[in-house]
Amino acid sequence: MRYLTTLFLFCLLAASAYADQAAYTVRSTEIKQQPYSDAPTVATLSEKTSVNILSREGGWMKISSGQGNGWVKMLSLRSNSKATKSGDSGLQSLLNAGRADSRGVTVATGVRGLSEEDLKNARANPRELEKLQRYAVDKSQAEKFARGAKLKTQQMDYLPPSGNS
Repeated sequence: MRYLTTLFLFCLLAASAYADQAAYTVRSTEIKQQPYSDAPTVATLSEKTSVNILSREGGWMKISSGQGNGWVKMLSLRSNSKATKSGDSGLQSLLNAGRADSRGVTVATGVRGLSEEDLKNARANPRELEKLQRYAVDKSQAEKFARGAKLKTQQMDYLPPSGNS
């Protein structure tokens, strides 16, 4: 649950500095008329298709391409800008969870824009939590998605419950 909340906050806090950024698809993906999974499909882009990002709304990017204009899921895109890699800004910075050096990857997590005081004074919002829980999937749904996205299996240990070290 903590992971979903962190991921949700991360996506909300990401800057919308994506306009006119070149990117490419990392998998075959549908262009939708609106930023919704059940919206009508405009076209289907094959893997490694170049697109131009126009704007962002939630987890969706408005794009233009030679095959059509519309909305694609944000995680179906990768930036191909060299400035992004060296300056760590734009779409790639949203998808980066760490910084690589000669010794490997150093993971850096956190919440930008919220002070320690903000976090201490935060209050639960049951309505928003209920919305967030609608995105939860069971193991079989997650495995089906992973197979469709050609993801590799990786064993991860569970985090200890809160308050335990």
